[in-house]
Amino acid sequence: MPAITASMVAELRAKTDAPMMECKKALTEADGDMARAEEILRVKLGNKAGKAAARITAEGVIAASVEGSTGALLEVNCETDFVSKNESFLAFARSCAALVAEHAPADVAALSALPLSQDSFGPTVEDVRKGLIGKIGENMSIRRFHRYAGGGKLAHYLHGTRIGVIVEYEGDAVAAKDVAMHVAAMKPAALSAADVPADLVEKERKIAAEKAAESGKPADIVARMVEGSVQKYLKEVALLDQVFVKAADGKQTVGQYLKGAATTVEGFTLYVVGEGIEKKTDDFAAEVAAQVAAAKGQ
Repeated sequence: MPAITASMVAELRAKTDAPMMECKKALTEADGDMARAEEILRVKLGNKAGKAAARITAEGVIAASVEGSTGALLEVNCETDFVSKNESFLAFARSCAALVAEHAPADVAALSALPLSQDSFGPTVEDVRKGLIGKIGENMSIRRFHRYAGGGKLAHYLHGTRIGVIVEYEGDAVAAKDVAMHVAAMKPAALSAADVPADLVEKERKIAAEKAAESGKPADIVARMVEGSVQKYLKEVALLDQVFVKAADGKQTVGQYLKGAATTVEGFTLYVVGEGIEKKTDDFAAEVAAQVAAAKGQ
């Protein structure tokens, strides 16, 4: 069995908010497998661990460019929060989003080859990126983008520069904007329960099964408990089934709100800066110890 180090325990605690000893026990039970340890904690501690696991640590910005029924949402990453506020970096992100909307590049490589001049750098997006790296002194990369040009109406919302949403809709513009803001706040995984990715449903079913099994109840009751947990999860992550953040009665779902506004949402894109990226964390104590050892060896 691999050794469970203090840094591993600290990493799991940062992801889950679980007590230190619980993190160590989970890692031990999971033989050091971080993902499995997270699942074990969720079984033991419920949703608390799952919510904290969504914390994002990587830096960068989300930019949007929307004109009529054509639009794009784009993420550009950098190393520090300081650079994410740099005007040249922000201008680069905005320009890239506009280029995606206008030229429909197939991927990041195609976007990087498009013409762009900024801060005396060019003549391509890639040349500007490399030039800004040299100027600012920090690495940066275009991570992802999504483009809309299907003829539907578009509403977008940027929460600062860290969260961005584009909603494709038909109907009322105000209602669509409200839903875009709801998406930014509640972060649904899909439009409807049927659209939730199968791997997410299976993961939730597995966790629910392990948790229900600990109840000691008969198999048929456990099966119902699992199904109930999965259905509850689907309502929590499917946009149309979520309780609308502006619901006056605290009960109205997004689907009900849209129906009342004679509006339909065809789809949406939600980007959160650094989502799914593990940011490198330096072990300061280990670094100091290494420097001391090196100094003694001189």
